[in-house]
Amino acid sequence: MNRAVANLFTSPYPTAIQTSLDSYASIARYDPSGRFIVAGRVDGIAIVWDLDTKGPVRTCEGHVKGITSVECVAISSCGLLWSHNSRYVLTSSKDWNVIVWDLASDSEPPRRRSTIRFDVPVVFASFHPKNSKIILVLLSSGEVYIVDQRKEYKGRYELIEALDESDDEGQYNRSRSAPTAARFDPSGKHVFVGTTLGTLLVFNTRTKTMIARHKIAGAGIIRGLEFVASGRRIVTNSSDRVLRQFNLPVYAPPNADGEYIEQELEPTHRFHDPISKVSWHAMSYSPDGEWLAGGAADDAAHKIYIWDLAREGLLASTLDGGRELLTYVHWHPHKPSIASVTNLGNIFIWHCPTDERWGAFAGGFEEVDENVEYEEREDEFDIEDEAEIARRKMLEEEEDVDIESGVEEVNGTADHTRQNGENDEDILWALEEPDDDMKGWELKVIMDEEDGV
Repeated sequence: MNRAVANLFTSPYPTAIQTSLDSYASIARYDPSGRFIVAGRVDGIAIVWDLDTKGPVRTCEGHVKGITSVECVAISSCGLLWSHNSRYVLTSSKDWNVIVWDLASDSEPPRRRSTIRFDVPVVFASFHPKNSKIILVLLSSGEVYIVDQRKEYKGRYELIEALDESDDEGQYNRSRSAPTAARFDPSGKHVFVGTTLGTLLVFNTRTKTMIARHKIAGAGIIRGLEFVASGRRIVTNSSDRVLRQFNLPVYAPPNADGEYIEQELEPTHRFHDPISKVSWHAMSYSPDGEWLAGGAADDAAHKIYIWDLAREGLLASTLDGGRELLTYVHWHPHKPSIASVTNLGNIFIWHCPTDERWGAFAGGFEEVDENVEYEEREDEFDIEDEAEIARRKMLEEEEDVDIESGVEEVNGTADHTRQNGENDEDILWALEEPDDDMKGWELKVIMDEEDGV
């Protein structure tokens, strides 16, 4: 309610740079609370920044090569990410390692909860949205794994595309269709994998079986995936320099026969720059899913394109951050603010500068540009009977309040609500042996004593 009222007096998307963090970062992401940003650097170090003080509070130093992703449980996406209550940070690197850091520890660097090593560089890694002990990993060799660290299910499980009946002699050629992007959906029930052939594969997280294969006409290589918070829409970044948004169907649970959906998806919107034809480094939805930000791979400027999805995907604004080229972009989880990273390692924090509007504090207050003569009403300053005031308030309290309308807008569509029901087997599976990332934990802030702290 308060957030909706606040939005009446502010822009729904940022328009100007509020501050810049000199972090030497190549990628950066907000945590689920929106108070911190974790920045991954090319030297393998991840820095946690406090946006209130604009200073670094933790240093995750453990990789020997550049960080490829830093992940949070709340929203699965490429970059630096956190667990659902921000206790754990997951970083992956070209040094073949995935590290899970515990920010509740009082050591510097933070204690490692686990280190997962592979035989090739790691392209991307992500927590499961509901359990940080389940990790999705994409390798540079084109393999996708679910690493389950729970005692009962402990192991590494590869996600393999189902055989196509049209393949010669029924043989699956891995080099013909290699995974290039992988994400959990917001519910954690499914893993979406983009390939070099422009197909979108959907796997059931619990059974590790493929349940759908979607062909995206004209897309080419799929380079990135991003979900709206409800999980009912997805946007893809592909080699043809077009961002495509799709409405996803409701997927049935996997069956014993291994059947899967073979369906071509038709985009609801296509986003691109019709003039310069730039490609895209990253994209990010606003918290309400009504706006989409695209970070352009422009070789001359730092540009962020913002589209209004409620108005047929019309371009609403283009943010210009100067000559430092853009490498990554991420929308704040709760408000109209965006973090973008430059090729020189700076993190720009974009916000909505607003003038004070006194009318917001007093319903009868009216702002005017010039002085006007005020005419006093005859009864304006009459003393009103207190009994009448009390009676009117009682009548207002007895009015029925509609608390059910708009439920779908807040919590997603009805189908999404059913998908995440308490009796869903796939959801219950992920909650078995839960992690210890509970609310109430405290971040141990450790700063250099030479800085006077």
